[in-house]
Amino acid sequence: MNVQIRQATIHDLDVLVPLFDGYRQFYKQTSDQGLARAFLSERFAHHQSLVLLACDAQQRGLGFTQLYPLFSSVRAARTYLLNDLFVAPDARRHGVAKALMRASADHARALGAVRLSLATALDNAAAQALYESLGWQRDRQFCEYDLVL
Repeated sequence: MNVQIRQATIHDLDVLVPLFDGYRQFYKQTSDQGLARAFLSERFAHHQSLVLLACDAQQRGLGFTQLYPLFSSVRAARTYLLNDLFVAPDARRHGVAKALMRASADHARALGAVRLSLATALDNAAAQALYESLGWQRDRQFCEYDLVL
């Protein structure tokens, strides 16, 4: 499969919205393309995230990653949270996720980031295998906590 990856813009919403909606459904959320469009539009409008879009030769959306900028106070440097990774079901097992992960690392590195981080479900063995095959290391020093607001 011929995969092209590029940084998405607000002009890519028609391609991104179904993918983002599919991502949310994967995590047991109700399909809502209006919500998906509004959420992505706001991220683009306020420059709050960076989306890398994978397309085929006909510019059909295959998948995406969404990176959120963060900073490391200890290292006094930029980092990114790779918050979202999704590949359309019919494009899976063709190297799209691996290509998106590599492009995310390359893009963050080019922007001067010193680290990418991500979290995944404890039972998502397929994702964990992908990450580890690309050199990602599971954190063994820190526990992560959330406060639901």
